[in-house]
Parts: sequence; structure tokens; C-alpha cells
Amino acid sequence: MKCNCKTKCNPCRCDAAEGERLKAGALALLEARREVYVRRGRRAMLEVLLRSGTATADDVRDAVELPPGINPKCFGSVPVALTRAGIIRAAGYAKTCRPTAHARNLTLWTLADRATAECWLRDHPDMPDPDKSEAAAGSQGFLFCLTQETATPAAGTVGAGR
Repeated sequence: MKCNCKTKCNPCRCDAAEGERLKAGALALLEARREVYVRRGRRAMLEVLLRSGTATADDVRDAVELPPGINPKCFGSVPVALTRAGIIRAAGYAKTCRPTAHARNLTLWTLADRATAECWLRDHPDMPDPDKSEAAAGSQGFLFCLTQETATPAAGTVGAGR
């Protein structure tokens, strides 16, 4: 694949940077559209970390119930703000315990700052469930194609669902 940037570079690096940019855009959209569930996911992750020292996406999935029609991919944005704030950090990888995830690796998270985590939880209480009509208007079918199951969508494809 030919690199379109104006510098002499390694195309793999440019493509990776573009992929990261697209991923960040998709995660930001998920966070905005699924704010209640992302907040609950962050709270769940921090609560597990404060109790046990490590957490994965499986802990979030176990703790936060999603209504029908909401894809759990929205939890992909859970660690973003927490890592930016210096509250958590990646500590390696662990295999998922969910059979449907086929033993894939998940990022293993650990607390970077316990006091800030406790403060974050105090400053970010749980949010009420979204109004049912509001939830229906922003159904995740409009965020993703319902048959897509493998990767976080690129920002250019978000909203291209049904």
C-alpha cells in the first residue's frame, strides 16, 4: 500500500497512526452516545481495581447490565479517560473468561493512583437510566452494522449501519 504523506516514512507506521486516529474517533462517538453505560463501566472498573488491584473488560461486562439492542462494544471507551487522567495503566494481558470471546487477550488494568480513583468515583456518581424513547432514537443499530462483530469500527464507518 502506498503512503500518502509528504515525508519519506515507513508506511506501516503511517497506517498505524491513521488506524489509531480512526479508533479514537469511534471510541469518542461511543462514549458520547452511550454515556450512561460508559460511566457505569468506569465505575465498575474502578471498584474492581480498588478491591482486587487488577481488572479487565470481563469485569466491566459482568458488572454492567446492558439493555437489549446495546452492543457491549461501547465498553471499549471505558479505560480511555481513566488512562488519560493517570488513574489506571495497562499491566499486561489476560485471557478473557467469556467463551464467546474465544480466549482472546484482554488488557489487564491496574491502579496508577488510588486516591484519584476514589476521588473520581465521588465526583462521577451513577447516572439514571436513559429515557426509553431517547434510547430507541439512538439505537446502536445506527452506530454499527449489526453483523459486524470483530473490530471497533473506523470513524468513517460509524453511523453507516442499517
